[in-house]
Amino acid sequence: MSLKLNMLPPSVNNMSVRVFVRAAGLPFEEENVWGQTQSEEYIAKIPSGLTPSVETEGLTKGALWESCAVMMFLASREGLDDLYPTDLARRAMVDSANFYTMSMLYPLVARTTYPRLSFSGYPGEVSTSDATDDEKEAARKSAEDALPRLLEVYRDFFITDSGFIGGDTPTIADIRLACTLEFLAVADAGLPGWAMDYMQRVESALGDAYSEPVADVRGYIAQVTGQAVAT
Repeated sequence: MSLKLNMLPPSVNNMSVRVFVRAAGLPFEEENVWGQTQSEEYIAKIPSGLTPSVETEGLTKGALWESCAVMMFLASREGLDDLYPTDLARRAMVDSANFYTMSMLYPLVARTTYPRLSFSGYPGEVSTSDATDDEKEAARKSAEDALPRLLEVYRDFFITDSGFIGGDTPTIADIRLACTLEFLAVADAGLPGWAMDYMQRVESALGDAYSEPVADVRGYIAQVTGQAVAT
């Protein structure tokens, strides 16, 4: 089946699906849609104007966006039990971790890192308001200070003795979490040691499927911040 992936290279949301299709061994066409997502042509296919998005067979309207939804659909369609377990208990852990990442962790990651990465904030955020620079930095710092407690939930609940979420090898929840944590390279506090070990474990297990997309993210971070590129 043909699979087209529309993506933005610097984004960790996009990175997660880019890692997934490579780890899954799926044939795909990848298109960098930087500067095109609000065009009439793109909106006609993807009304949200969001990335990552995929165009492929088996979808009601031929397209799908939202990183976790894309990975869940493709893994289910292709029967990839290793990446998205069919065992109900294991799948529940994967789903719960993904929903927690997107509803709780990622909003704080965005508030912490977007101002430093020159990413546009979301409507209604302090970073997009008329607040002073000091007030915006205070809001950013408040989000960063809240991150450690949320991160501990993964270590205490989601990550099993095998070192991954939902199985003995990385699942889509590990892909989504590890990619999300990449942006925290620009946070003041950095990551706790266990989280850094976890990211290295995921990257090592996925090999080139992870290292190719992450090079774009790390390269962008280095360009914007002047940091050395992590390897």
